[in-house]
Amino acid sequence: MKHYTTNILLQAFIAGIFLFTSCTANFEEINRLGGALSEEELNRDNYRSGVFFITLQDNAFPAQENNYQMNQNLIGDYLGRYMMYTNAGWSSANFTTYNAPRGWVNYPFNNVMTNIYSAWNEIARATGKSGISYAWAQMLRVQAMHRLTDMYGPIPYSKITGEELKTSYDTQEEVYKNLFTDLDEAIETFKSYVASNPQGTPFAEFDRVYGGNMNQWIKYANSLKLRMAIRIRYADPALAREMGEAAVKDGVITANADNAMEAYAKNPIEVMWNAYGDARLCADMESYLNGYNDPRANAYAQPSNIEGASRSIVGIRSGANVTNQEIARRYSSPVAGTKDPILWLSAAEMAFCRAEGALIGWNGMGGTVKELYNEGITLSFEQWGVSGANKYIEDDLLTQADYTDPQSVAGNLSAVSHITIKWNDRDGEEKQLERLITQKWLALWPNGHEAWCEIRRTGYPRIFPLAQSTNYGSLKVANRIPFNSDEYTNNRENVEAAVAAMGGADDYATKMWWQKK
Repeated sequence: MKHYTTNILLQAFIAGIFLFTSCTANFEEINRLGGALSEEELNRDNYRSGVFFITLQDNAFPAQENNYQMNQNLIGDYLGRYMMYTNAGWSSANFTTYNAPRGWVNYPFNNVMTNIYSAWNEIARATGKSGISYAWAQMLRVQAMHRLTDMYGPIPYSKITGEELKTSYDTQEEVYKNLFTDLDEAIETFKSYVASNPQGTPFAEFDRVYGGNMNQWIKYANSLKLRMAIRIRYADPALAREMGEAAVKDGVITANADNAMEAYAKNPIEVMWNAYGDARLCADMESYLNGYNDPRANAYAQPSNIEGASRSIVGIRSGANVTNQEIARRYSSPVAGTKDPILWLSAAEMAFCRAEGALIGWNGMGGTVKELYNEGITLSFEQWGVSGANKYIEDDLLTQADYTDPQSVAGNLSAVSHITIKWNDRDGEEKQLERLITQKWLALWPNGHEAWCEIRRTGYPRIFPLAQSTNYGSLKVANRIPFNSDEYTNNRENVEAAVAAMGGADDYATKMWWQKK
């Protein structure tokens, strides 16, 4: 399979033991998988339990190339203004122009709910919802559902008690509060385990992120908690502060050695730009990298194949009407090799989150806003193996570059931002926020989902208008994607109640609960 598909997938979880048949689009029920496993069996037979954890990891952040394309690349990478399509068949219907095909819209919900709950249910049943195995499964479910709610808004979550997924939806506010509760419980279990087993590495053979190191998973869980706290800081300031301060106090990722990166058979971004040829750098990212003379440019993107271009790195405008794929594929490709790991979360992101916490008066962030802002930039440069962070941090002249299209696919544009790099404590809070988020957005690469969330949450970085007109007027980026259309047939009452709770139509314009700025 290349590109998108809505076919139901059969997934072999344990050869010779059982075969999992994925549920249909209406999620009537996830088939019960084989006989129940006891906690003793889980711990004794790592092969059995390990397969479930591999499934959870590979879907907590989409690793397999087709799932990555449908759940990340076509949505977050494009809406976050990191990448753009080059497939001529997508120009008239896609997420950037707010009219994606039904199969694209339905895919994340069907795919993630099916794959996550097939594995999670087995572990929950086997463990009686307790112990280190269940805590790890819970934390991975939180990671997956955190991403899913930030695509659709309300989703089924707290009402799911077993294999039946056809249930009522939580509002997004309820989702977040339940995610925090489940994450806190997982963190406490991790800490208790480490206290009793300081050298323990449960399921090390199947842990593709940290090799079973539970101290690193504790830092990751707290980092996820801080990310979520910053996300909701305009919607629920008190809860955001409580969760954010607690996460930092308990210990988030502060060094690149602890970055969450999944080792997978082949990097899906490499498949997107190389094997599929469907992804190229977006003009928004290019204009900031080139405008700032950013040393990370060549770590993020490859030189274009455009003859006579005035610069090496050249992006293509979001929403461009691509009619000639050969021409579109001459723009700069992302840098990604087959064996490169998949980035989930970085120390640089956490530094910027702590900087924003300090900006709004949260306690215990570990430094001043300026110190943490500079730390975020420095960590990002270190992460990508480039030098020049000190010089970059001190530049107070460079700004976003104008965009010129050397192939005239979508036209030229003047810069929309005049924000400089160097921190200035005398600037007003809004200007400081723009500077902070612009640099955070640059450092989040290549996680386009998080980049999209930052644009929606803060309005920064400032982005170019779309190259094509849409039915949504001046809307520059989708606030969400519509609900799975099959739910209107198979779970109508619940999905309609979810729409009513959002306070807006089931479309691309209705905002997330946390978009309260």
